[in-house]
Amino acid sequence: MGRTTFFTHTPVRWGIIGCGNVTEVKSGPPYSITPGFELSMVMRRDKAKLVDYATRHAIPNYTTDASELIYSNLVDAVYIATPPDTHKKYALMVAEAGKPCCIEKPMAPSYAESLSIYQAFKEKQLPLYVAYYRRSLPRFLKIKEWLDAGLIGTIRQITWHKSRTPSPTDTSKIPNWRTEARVAPGGYFDDLASHGLDLFAFLLGEIVTANGLANNQQGLYTSKDAIVGNWMHKNGVMGSGVWNFGLNTAQDEVVIYGSDGEIRFAVLDEAPITIRTNKIEESLEIPHPKHVQEFHVLNMKNDLFGIQDHPSTGQTALRTSWVMDAILGNL
Repeated sequence: MGRTTFFTHTPVRWGIIGCGNVTEVKSGPPYSITPGFELSMVMRRDKAKLVDYATRHAIPNYTTDASELIYSNLVDAVYIATPPDTHKKYALMVAEAGKPCCIEKPMAPSYAESLSIYQAFKEKQLPLYVAYYRRSLPRFLKIKEWLDAGLIGTIRQITWHKSRTPSPTDTSKIPNWRTEARVAPGGYFDDLASHGLDLFAFLLGEIVTANGLANNQQGLYTSKDAIVGNWMHKNGVMGSGVWNFGLNTAQDEVVIYGSDGEIRFAVLDEAPITIRTNKIEESLEIPHPKHVQEFHVLNMKNDLFGIQDHPSTGQTALRTSWVMDAILGNL
């Protein structure tokens, strides 16, 4: 039985809702440079910034009205790149319009909202992707290759320590969606830890149990700033994490322990990946592409045209939302 092909025509014309900083280099250009894709329209509420963006990126159509973009006959698929508190609103509109959608991570501020989004697209049998692009990056695919080849033996444990100092924005209490509990209950945990927890499920299999503790230690903003968590993968691998955004040092280190060795890497920092066993000791520098979502977008093209399945779907992202809420104690 062949793969499902959603589109048979090219180019597939994309529209972006929320053309802010993340779309300048990281995620916007891939929708223009991927063969078979075209960036046809962008939306932003600030008219001056919108016109500037469209002019610099040579995008022919733009609007300050998200509904105009979603229902436009010039747009075949939609990428939602706004803060998480608007994801559900826009995603349900895209589902109603009958178009494929990619949502910037995290999928939504809560598992409940993520579930609503997932169900809307499932009911209409529409493709839904979430921008957990690390599942498509060569650096992490190399780690998966090591794991799948059994180079460190039977996987036993994974740990992650992610910390940093408060930013000037934090200490000055400048409004920031990443630290507003209404938008990101877990603060930087929602924005950053979501990448790692989703990646760990990709590397080691589905997470079936999770719990944790969360606190606001600094009082600089309304979101949590100190979180600890534990989880277990379906295959029995145990996991633990510490995320603290008020320490005096910055650290980003993951260790995967196996019966015959270990793998070390960073989720967010640009750092080498290393493997150490009784037989192997290797450290590799695998740089990310200039446009870090390039392979994620290319994989969406391959999925939409029935070439190969995409690694980051609404279903996988929904599970990540569940894990995050479980660690934060919000289920």
